[in-house]
Amino acid sequence: MVSNDVEALQVGDACPALLLTPKARLIAPVVVWRRGDDDFLVAVRALLTRMRLRATCEIEPEEHSSVLVFGGEGIATDFPGAVEVLDSGLAPTIDTDELERRRVEAGVPRWGHELDDRILPAEAGLDATHINFGKGCYPGQEPIARLHYRGKANRALRVLELADVPPYDAELVHDGKVVGRVTSAVRRPDGSVVGLGYVRVEVPADARLELAHAAA
Repeated sequence: MVSNDVEALQVGDACPALLLTPKARLIAPVVVWRRGDDDFLVAVRALLTRMRLRATCEIEPEEHSSVLVFGGEGIATDFPGAVEVLDSGLAPTIDTDELERRRVEAGVPRWGHELDDRILPAEAGLDATHINFGKGCYPGQEPIARLHYRGKANRALRVLELADVPPYDAELVHDGKVVGRVTSAVRRPDGSVVGLGYVRVEVPADARLELAHAAA
């Protein structure tokens, strides 16, 4: 059902994975944590219970609190330098604005911003972290493999230096042609703005891109 090889996990280890449509469009990114030989913790129970499973298994709901910890030990995440810790009782020491700035500067895609059902995993760089290309027979596997071995993504997620905070999905223009869109933007303490967006791969990394009301 998922794109990564969770059977290869040792007890106590975790890995990121994706739930995909048959056309390899993103349903949800997940982290799978192997708590025992036959015990895995994973999100999106509502989706799992609607699927017909080939293997016999039980799906039970659980409730947990979760925090990101920088420099500690816990469940691996795609956030550089951070792990996820469950039911710790830890109080936040970083506010939401600072956490969002760190996420954007690190180029970490977020559901509802960079990640939705319009996105192919390779466009967000998830093919390098969330997919095992030796694994087959999961929804979306064939188009994922075809793009990896025979093609390339037409656009890629990039960190952008912006003149202002634009609206979500603001178009990016290069030489008079729309080449991408902005998906996240946050102002730094010094007043500068950093963002994330999808840009066509043929556009140079140092290109000056125009927004509807500013320059990037």
